[in-house]
Amino acid sequence: MNTPEWLKPGIYGAVIGAAVVGIGGFTWGGWVTGGTAHDRAMAMSRTDVVAAMVPVCLDMAQADPDRAAKLAVIRDTQTYQRRNALMEAGWAIVPGAEAPDRDIAQACLASLDVDASPERPEAAVDEG
Repeated sequence: MNTPEWLKPGIYGAVIGAAVVGIGGFTWGGWVTGGTAHDRAMAMSRTDVVAAMVPVCLDMAQADPDRAAKLAVIRDTQTYQRRNALMEAGWAIVPGAEAPDRDIAQACLASLDVDASPERPEAAVDEG
């Protein structure tokens, strides 16, 4: 079979053009593979769940009858162990879960003002 003379450069141009578009799309165009998109979606959904559960943690802290004592324990704990102390207080347990969540505890700890003066316990929870 005789192929037209213009076909060979056209095929080369299409292959090189596809390669350039693919490289440009993945490098500068923001294209990602399905696995990367899935990983990013899972991380974003986890971040959103943690952000949604912080008010629940703060409400649990506010409603706890032993709040002052637990805040004192958290306050007296080393800074790097405060998340574990908050988890032991039971405020980072998602309703329906059996164990506290570390990410929720960290976010809740950031929202709690554990270094507030103990004379004013109402200042210990950031309402904003």
